Amino acid sequence: MTDLSTSWLGLDLRGPLVVGASPMADDADLARRLVDAGAGAIVMRSLFEEQLVAEELALHRYFDHSVDTNAEARSFLPATDAAASGSGPYLAQLGRLRDAVDVPVVASLNGTTAGGWTRHAIELEDAGASAVELNLYEVATQLDETGAEVEARQLEVVQAVVDAIDVPVAVKLSPFYASVPSFVARIAITGAAGVVMFNRFYQPDVDLETLDVDRTLVLSTPAELPLRLHALALLHSRLGLSLASSGGVHHGTDAAKAILCGADAVQLVSALLPDPVNRLTRIAGELHTWLDEQGYRDLGEARGATSFGNVADPAAWERLNYSRILQGWRPR
Repeated sequence: MTDLSTSWLGLDLRGPLVVGASPMADDADLARRLVDAGAGAIVMRSLFEEQLVAEELALHRYFDHSVDTNAEARSFLPATDAAASGSGPYLAQLGRLRDAVDVPVVASLNGTTAGGWTRHAIELEDAGASAVELNLYEVATQLDETGAEVEARQLEVVQAVVDAIDVPVAVKLSPFYASVPSFVARIAITGAAGVVMFNRFYQPDVDLETLDVDRTLVLSTPAELPLRLHALALLHSRLGLSLASSGGVHHGTDAAKAILCGADAVQLVSALLPDPVNRLTRIAGELHTWLDEQGYRDLGEARGATSFGNVADPAAWERLNYSRILQGWRPR
């Protein structure tokens, strides 16, 4: 049988399927059962700096709004440690996960300020995170800010976090860069251990009945996978970075495609949410069966087999493929 062990971010994994950042890691028992079903690592949901700031400000307003109006205000307010705030609950859950599973637990961080990124990254490392995934979720809205300025700011953040902690740093990217390969090459210079492709922006829709913003969450589909495959195939073995795919993997054969294009690990979220343990068991079984049937002895033999540098027709990954598809299209 194919040996599914792999290395991701310098971490030894028993298998390439990773539970991606989601509420599934909020339940330590569920995380343990997912590991038993084949998860090689667990990524916690993102720690959002602006959410922590909002919680702390709300508590400040609650506890302190009467301080200057009543000399005995402090005597009838509860102790300030009565409500959990800040990163404390997240760090406590990280500790519970570390106790519950025997695979790497990766913390996910989404910051807004340079100091916030580094401060929380250090907290996560101290709490026992095996690695830290930087979630570069940023929507450009300013008319006078160029793409180069946005990228420069993001690279400064990555560099600051890499310099501040010793555990591996993964950078989770969006696909919305003028040149993904160039940006990833600059990430490699910072000393980051790897990249995750790609972040899914949960963009709001418009409700025509209420004329308001609709924040409905839409899960991924296999139709999103080719974008990831393309990036993996272009980057495999070119920069020395560990590569992970995120988004669009719903079957074992989808995971196989990501590995063939160069993925060291494959993150799963949408595919698992309806029935986490059973879905992961099925996907892991499908992946193992396909690799066995193809005669692969281990993942190293399969990884990158269809990447840009190894595929028989590299032009198929480039624009030439676009023109051929259009010329060959016929209505069904």
